[in-house]
Amino acid sequence: MSETLTPIPPATTPKRVVVAMSGGVDSSVAAAIMKAAGHEVIGVTLQLYDHGSATQRKGACCAGQDIHDARRVAETLGIPHYVLDYEARFAAKVIETFAESYVNGETPIPCVTCNNEIKFHDLLDTAKELGAEILVTGHYVQRRDTPNGPELARAADPERDQSYFLFGITKEQLAALWFPIGGMQKADVRELARTFNLPVADKSDSQDICFVPTGRYTDVIERLKPSALDSGDIVHLDGRVLGRHDGIVHYTVGQRRGIKIPAPEPLYVVRLDAAKNEVIVGPRSALTTIGLELRNVNWLGENPFNASCDQGLSLFVRMRSSQSLRPAIVTSGPNRSATVALQDGEEGIATGQACVFYADASPGARVLGGGWIARTVKEAASQSSFRADDRMPAVEARS
Repeated sequence: MSETLTPIPPATTPKRVVVAMSGGVDSSVAAAIMKAAGHEVIGVTLQLYDHGSATQRKGACCAGQDIHDARRVAETLGIPHYVLDYEARFAAKVIETFAESYVNGETPIPCVTCNNEIKFHDLLDTAKELGAEILVTGHYVQRRDTPNGPELARAADPERDQSYFLFGITKEQLAALWFPIGGMQKADVRELARTFNLPVADKSDSQDICFVPTGRYTDVIERLKPSALDSGDIVHLDGRVLGRHDGIVHYTVGQRRGIKIPAPEPLYVVRLDAAKNEVIVGPRSALTTIGLELRNVNWLGENPFNASCDQGLSLFVRMRSSQSLRPAIVTSGPNRSATVALQDGEEGIATGQACVFYADASPGARVLGGGWIARTVKEAASQSSFRADDRMPAVEARS
């Protein structure tokens, strides 16, 4: 099947486009590329949270300084720029969900939730209300046009690839999305910013979670869910109570330091039992996961998910944004669920994280979707018989 990467539409087909401008170099260059290509560009910046304490913090995004930088870029490019107050919906859809997930002993990914619920849902609707055909972002991911419609693919620069955070994009949404810098290297993006005389050409990339200006996520959780910091027992896998903890949100799967329990062998956090408010510890060997159960799977293949994966499909998966791709067998289940058998096993996988599907492990590989990890399986089992049942104890945890 012939394929053509089209990160920048030809100038002979000008369109009205909305560019999501965060105030950083990537989205600024995306806007500049669209303007240079002859499109009618509207810049939109979302105010997502109370930026008072983050305004002067280097590396924060969607805050006061970033809104100012986005406005300066829009002025340089000569495009209209609007700031939309999405603070209430961001608090309800992202921040509350983030805190609730931690209370449940999970490790949430607020950037994925923000993409799914805010940028590619609410903002895309707003773009259409403004008469735009396309929403443009500065994400490092590629849209690939094929005879069967657009596909999502990894970025050309594997070190910058953000496809893990975009697995929730639907086929319908993808048809209205462009990612102009997905085929570029970061150094080339900065060089383009200088060529376009953008004031953010040398601005540092955003770091950490945007709505946690202090870098301490537990402060946010304590404010929203005080009970999450209640003390409880630290329990060995064999049932022995070894000590006390000061809130399960302070612990992550795979953690060794900070447990403060003397033992003849190193102890690691292997799971968090939110119902009992217990931190479960054990040897490193207890961290290995061989299977996953997923919920709310989004599938981007040509055929329906249950038709594609009901007998098991050999894919590559990623369970952390910085992780290399791993071979796996994915089998569909009812109600957008799936099971994933990991060929080589993996340490410290957490519920609440995402498992993203790829057609292969190459740079630029097609993204086939993914789902949220609802359960991890520790007991060895064959790929052909992998099912969620009482014979396969689960370890649900954060990492």
